[in-house]
Amino acid sequence: MSPLDILIVGGGIGGLTAAIALAPQGHRLTVIERDPSWSVYGVGIIQQANVVRAVAQLGILDEYIVAGVGFDAVEIFAPDGTKVARVPAPKLAEGYPANVGIGRPALHKVLGDRVLADGAEVRLGITVETMVDDGERVAVAFSDGTSGIYDMVIGADGVYSQTRAAILPDAEAPEFTGQAVWRYNFPRPAGMDALQVYNGRTGLGLVPISEDLMYMFVTTPEPGNPRYPREGLAATMRAKLAECAPAIRALAEQITDDGGVVYRPLEGMLVTGPWHKGRIGLLGDAVHATTPHLGQGAGMAIEDSLVLADELARADSVEAAFAAYRARRYERCAYIVNASLAICMGQLGKGPAIDNHKATAEMFAVTAQPI
Repeated sequence: MSPLDILIVGGGIGGLTAAIALAPQGHRLTVIERDPSWSVYGVGIIQQANVVRAVAQLGILDEYIVAGVGFDAVEIFAPDGTKVARVPAPKLAEGYPANVGIGRPALHKVLGDRVLADGAEVRLGITVETMVDDGERVAVAFSDGTSGIYDMVIGADGVYSQTRAAILPDAEAPEFTGQAVWRYNFPRPAGMDALQVYNGRTGLGLVPISEDLMYMFVTTPEPGNPRYPREGLAATMRAKLAECAPAIRALAEQITDDGGVVYRPLEGMLVTGPWHKGRIGLLGDAVHATTPHLGQGAGMAIEDSLVLADELARADSVEAAFAAYRARRYERCAYIVNASLAICMGQLGKGPAIDNHKATAEMFAVTAQPI
């Protein structure tokens, strides 16, 4: 297919990796992002072995590794703090660590720098007002009064995707799970060489993200989906850890900065029907938003980007590329969404308790398969 004019809606992980994956094909790329500061919150993210492999395919692995920290195992702890297992992770990129922990701002910089270096146009502080697909091109009007004509539009605009609402108004909507996640950064202790996961009704993990930093994620039951005020948020997070293992309670004493706490209600969603309409399609959280229990949300978006670019390179039409991409991605993404939700429901007592050791090992086996 000859080079296309492509609009990517959303300047987060999915949108930026889509731009990076598509750039080598010579397409003219425009990325729009509603946030005028193009910022991300300051905690970290887990990138499992399949994501390291995907980043290698994007051609940015060295910059990515330098920006984060590698580790080759997951350690599982009982609620009382007893270590019950150490699960080795498969290495899928030769000569590199199995997994990477990285700060979100650091990852955002690596991706954004490459997108700009590849020549994509990045426009900040604007959204799509209207899209009209006439079967040949898509006419787009933007919130700043400008407009453009594109051969293809990719909606990578997250769980509350406006693009999804526009093209698939009857598709599944995000649903609150009954649980939320709290995140906070800490100094990384010497000798920490794995992701550490604690089982229990309050799920918890410690993730190295640099030589001297780690972050904690905590999943808690939140009946009624409450909204907590920013003032006092650190004390609220500390209170959520009051019945955790002694080592975690001791660590929680360092949670003192309200501004450093990142709190997010957990929602899940999987679009079971088409992921596109005409020349407009979706990727990442816009079609398969997952809870963080298996650490694969961002990874699925990055893999989406690679597969969509691959299918576009071999297809004879945009519509055919979108359909082939969805056919390749659906089962894998559905597995992550459903397996993550099962862990969430088990923690809430709304389903059988899931053995994190077995769930992690199974996830590694499934995601080790080619995309």
